[in-house]
Amino acid sequence: MIIRKPQHWFIRLFDWHGSVLSKISFRLSLNVLMSLLALLSLPWYESLNVRLTTAPFSLLGIAIAIFLGFRNNASYARFLEARLLWGTLLINSRIMLRQLHSLLPANAPELISFSQLLSAYAYALKHQLRGNDPGPDLQRLLPQAVFQQVIRSPFPANRVLLCLGESLGKMRREGKLSDILFAELDKPLRKLESILGGCERLDNTPIPFAYTLILHRTVYLFCTLLPFSLVTELHYMTILVSAFISYTFLSLESLAEELERPFGTASNQLPLDAICLTIERHMLEMNDLSPLPPALQPDRHFKLT
Repeated sequence: MIIRKPQHWFIRLFDWHGSVLSKISFRLSLNVLMSLLALLSLPWYESLNVRLTTAPFSLLGIAIAIFLGFRNNASYARFLEARLLWGTLLINSRIMLRQLHSLLPANAPELISFSQLLSAYAYALKHQLRGNDPGPDLQRLLPQAVFQQVIRSPFPANRVLLCLGESLGKMRREGKLSDILFAELDKPLRKLESILGGCERLDNTPIPFAYTLILHRTVYLFCTLLPFSLVTELHYMTILVSAFISYTFLSLESLAEELERPFGTASNQLPLDAICLTIERHMLEMNDLSPLPPALQPDRHFKLT
């Protein structure tokens, strides 16, 4: 995710890092080449006595803009839902640890182990969604016996949830939690299960491919043929006007692709590393452990992962 301080509107016009321009610059250069080709072939084009007007492109441009709007709304809805799920994960982690702090003695070893499991759950879910190896983070957070149990599982995040439930069940059997208190603590634990299912649903169910493909082909066909409709009226201005129109459509299409899968590491996807570290910092602080690991900051390109 790109994190930038508020800027003057004129300075923002020239921002490079965080914009999708770096991703579509090659595609824009192809549009410029098509504009040059249209200019070079203009005499031959006019000799054919076939005039490609801007009227069909105006109608097609309106249709593409509407469909791009729908596509971007659908992609942003997925991004927003993902952010809400991870925000709910932080909230319920704090709720569970706070409840245990109010029920157990201040120096109870269960508080440390439970907070470690909550932090490990966030990291395990992050690595599952990004397809990375969770081993280093889980080994750092969990006791060796629990780590071996979790890392052997094909579903580490779900296994950590199971360990959390077993920890609550053990405290209940030992008489440290009553049935009513166990039921209350099980509510946020079920929320964590729902968060796992919601993230898996977003990760495994993209926007239907056929819908994306139709829009993708239409945008590129539109941007390829656009210079030939403009060249008879705009001549050398065709390059500038065609590139500007193509930039608008290609940018929206590229942005929708990023937002559709919100758990990656691209500029406009969720900063899961920073969120996981925030959860870990909260767990440590609530147990009065210090020093806290420093919070992640955006890099020199303003990107927070």
